[in-house]
Amino acid sequence: MSNINLPTLALSRPRPAFTKCAWNPSYKCSSTALIQTTRFDSSSSSSSATPEKHEHQLNNAEQSLLSPSYWTSRETWKRAAVNTTRCLIGCTSGDFSSMWLLQRYTALGMGTIMPISITSGLLTSLLLETTLLHFGSKDQLPWPLAAKTAMGMSVVSMATMEAVQNLVDYHLTGGVVAVEDPRFWVAAGVSMVAGWMAPMPYNYVRLRRYARGCH
Repeated sequence: MSNINLPTLALSRPRPAFTKCAWNPSYKCSSTALIQTTRFDSSSSSSSATPEKHEHQLNNAEQSLLSPSYWTSRETWKRAAVNTTRCLIGCTSGDFSSMWLLQRYTALGMGTIMPISITSGLLTSLLLETTLLHFGSKDQLPWPLAAKTAMGMSVVSMATMEAVQNLVDYHLTGGVVAVEDPRFWVAAGVSMVAGWMAPMPYNYVRLRRYARGCH
């Protein structure tokens, strides 16, 4: 019987998907990766991972949010910016399109148009993310799993973006979509920047702590 090199086998074990998902900005996190991470972690606990050490690590994770060094990861900020930009494209396209169509072809009041437009923005952003998760070169998730993953990663970020963007736009224009007026486009640009900035810290924390993001 041939000798088995146990240290070699231990080193050849696959690395957890969490590391790849959390720190590689070109890798889009998916629920599949998170499931694989959970399974790996639960099956690879060693004697050195004592409950006291694990609790100490969790306490550090809770405290690190208040530390200035927590917010200095350039790679995480880059990934958060990409995620937030994709979220902005999805939200803005559905929101402004619905607002323009409803104002042009219906007699609905602004109190009705705004909620419909916000809902449309959320739906188009979810649709965009689901499509990217399905056809993406790294994810390629089945449609049901892609939709579920998009819902889990994106709702809070999108809702924050929609709320801030529409509040700024309503303050500047009253919610009126006047595509022929240059002031509308200036206001739209300001509201988009505000909407983009609002969920950025949240997306950063999700990526840094949980390896999960808006998109």
